[in-house]
Amino acid sequence: MFQLGKTIVSEEILEKDFVCNLSACKGACCIDGEAGAPLDEEETKILTEIYPKVKPYLRKKGIEAIEKQGAFVTNEWGEFETPLIDGKDCAYVIFDKNKTALCAIEEAYNQGDVTWKKPVSCHLYPIRVKDYSEFAAVNYHKWEICDDACTLGKELQVPVYKFVKQALVRKFGQNWYDELEKVASKINTE
Repeated sequence: MFQLGKTIVSEEILEKDFVCNLSACKGACCIDGEAGAPLDEEETKILTEIYPKVKPYLRKKGIEAIEKQGAFVTNEWGEFETPLIDGKDCAYVIFDKNKTALCAIEEAYNQGDVTWKKPVSCHLYPIRVKDYSEFAAVNYHKWEICDDACTLGKELQVPVYKFVKQALVRKFGQNWYDELEKVASKINTE
């Protein structure tokens, strides 16, 4: 672990390799698990605001889940997350012709209907950020459904932090990312 500004960063994001392999996993991270994608308070407002523009991209079951539960839900710890369909799929999940899970929000973004790509927690995955009062913990999240992504990342020699560069810049800013690269460069030359 090392400190970078107001973050405590796990060295695993520099050491582990990762490149999503959607053809292998079919987007399992969006349909497996026990909870929706983590959201911050600002994102709950955005989801509520953009829902009418995202709705045409959603599946019928996704629309039903969102209209019943809301654009976001609050879990038992008071944290915000995306709603689920029958306790499984994220309500914002859609599928392509190959039955690969995709994000309806991102599809609306790609089509120019919204200016927000998707929740930053999704964009950052496999990095998870936990905010505390004085700092944020930036950790690598290992999940067996991503074993193919780890294999592909190793083949292509792409560390986690490079794979999620755009998301890290979105979350922490370009200066933070530049400092992260300096740390990575120093560790790699030791």
